[in-house]
Amino acid sequence: MDSGVYIAITGIIAATLRLSTPLIFAALGGVFSEKAGVVNIALEGIMTTGAFFAVYGSFVTGSPWIGLIFAMIAGAAMAAIHAYLSIHLKAEQVVSGVAINIFAGALTSFLIVKFFKTGSQTSVVKSIPYPSEMMGKVPFIGSILKELNWFVFIAFILVFVSHYVIYKTPLGLRIRSVGEHPKAADTLGVSVYGIRYFCVILSGVLGGLGGATLSIGIMNLYRENMVSGRGFIALAAMIFGNWKPINAMWASMLFAFAETFQLFAKGFGWTLPGEVYAAFPYILTMLALAGFVGKTQAPAADGVPYEKGQR
Repeated sequence: MDSGVYIAITGIIAATLRLSTPLIFAALGGVFSEKAGVVNIALEGIMTTGAFFAVYGSFVTGSPWIGLIFAMIAGAAMAAIHAYLSIHLKAEQVVSGVAINIFAGALTSFLIVKFFKTGSQTSVVKSIPYPSEMMGKVPFIGSILKELNWFVFIAFILVFVSHYVIYKTPLGLRIRSVGEHPKAADTLGVSVYGIRYFCVILSGVLGGLGGATLSIGIMNLYRENMVSGRGFIALAAMIFGNWKPINAMWASMLFAFAETFQLFAKGFGWTLPGEVYAAFPYILTMLALAGFVGKTQAPAADGVPYEKGQR
């Protein structure tokens, strides 16, 4: 194979894997939340919050790994607000999620000015390192693996851990029962509220990781609108994947490939306007969802508030 073609192919594969990682984290969060019966439109805001606090944590401590903890805590806090509104107060879950998305964008814009004294982006901070030297020694695929950061490996491991938890453990059975038939689960002694709170907050932790992937994984700063709709694309990947972790992973990779395509297309000598390439991931998302309407099935109680003792 020509060396130029080989370099292009490995570059596209590595970029697709990197760009799919934040989508995978957020899509897994959506799977857990919606398997338990709570629609989580707030993933966009959770990722935004996680992205900012990952940078802030790295900035104040000098350690990107502590920044990662900041991101998970911030994502969990945002998700806890959504959980309280949706589960305890029984608010309309879509409205709650949209409100959190708006709030997260405004909050991070304010905090940039408050903590970094700048207008639209933070200072440059330490980011999570790439294990290039170690991974480059792997036979055959080392040239790809050395281009990946730790987030990529963590995300793909979590896909299979999530699949195992949801489909092979008693906890997963409880999660699915709460999302499919909460009254029956409650009758059998399963805490519907407890499981739903746990899953929504877990979705916040995973969404926070997705945001951190962008700010201290792919880049080393946070800027306004960094998430740029990826939370919604992750939701599309979750639906496209029929609320299953492994399927959601493949869907995330498909959407990430669309984003990678725009990065490499100009190098192929194509002359379409840049806006066409930039819109490609979102066009693919809409086409995928339109093509699979009626072919996927959400958990039966997804989005339905549960009132204990209600007949």
